[in-house]
Amino acid sequence: MELSLSFSPCPNDTFIFDALVNGKIDTEGLSFKIVMDDVEGLNHAALKGLPDISKISYAAWPRLSSQYALLSAGSALGRGVGPLLITADRQLKDLPEDLVVALPGELTTAHLLFTYAFPGHQLKQFMRYDQIQEFVLSGKGAGVIIHENRFTYPSLGLHLMMDLGSYWEKKTGHLIPLGGIVMKKSFPSALRLKVDELIRKSIEYNRKMYPALSEFIVCHAQEMDETVMRNHIDLYVNEYSENLGLEGESAIRNLTLIHDSIYGGNPENNSLY
Repeated sequence: MELSLSFSPCPNDTFIFDALVNGKIDTEGLSFKIVMDDVEGLNHAALKGLPDISKISYAAWPRLSSQYALLSAGSALGRGVGPLLITADRQLKDLPEDLVVALPGELTTAHLLFTYAFPGHQLKQFMRYDQIQEFVLSGKGAGVIIHENRFTYPSLGLHLMMDLGSYWEKKTGHLIPLGGIVMKKSFPSALRLKVDELIRKSIEYNRKMYPALSEFIVCHAQEMDETVMRNHIDLYVNEYSENLGLEGESAIRNLTLIHDSIYGGNPENNSLY
């Protein structure tokens, strides 16, 4: 049986799915047709119901929960993993109302966390995450960075204005739920559980190989420095990537409630699986 599977080319996702999609583990009769895109592209594709299985932003989850079920393996969440608000001006400590902020997509968790921290800020510009550093460097405004960029911005002379993840943790006490893996509810629950377990086995396989980086990880990484790739994997692939657990589930439910309080929604519809 072939299933369509979408995820990003970032090192944490390629690390998680490498063994699964490249025949390094027994997939028990399943095969996967993969599509890679940045997280906002993944969100929009899932809204259209295109992939059978997909990485999505947890901020997009409330809009997808009627069609997709969340899997317990493959997520990116934790502490100290949140997006960063950066600027080219070291002296800028507070965010002016008239300063444009670049964000990596309207449906991203980065956007939701920014809105949570700065609910009244209106000047936003959405673009691919890998274009934001150049936007800030060119003096067009501030930017919210994710993925590899959080490891490279200081070397470009850019400065941290706020760690949006730390703000979230201090205000809520919860983990930061960035992104998770969903699978269409139209598939039997037994198949969803099987895929969930295979993703977990894929992570376990690649942990045994680590710190070696496979060709699959290296060839898809935007930032080719292996130190940055390993930093990326070390930060975003953790115990919650193998199993959300009660703490992870609680963080996702809290994010959903905050999403609904900001954008409107149905607080009753807060089931995960």
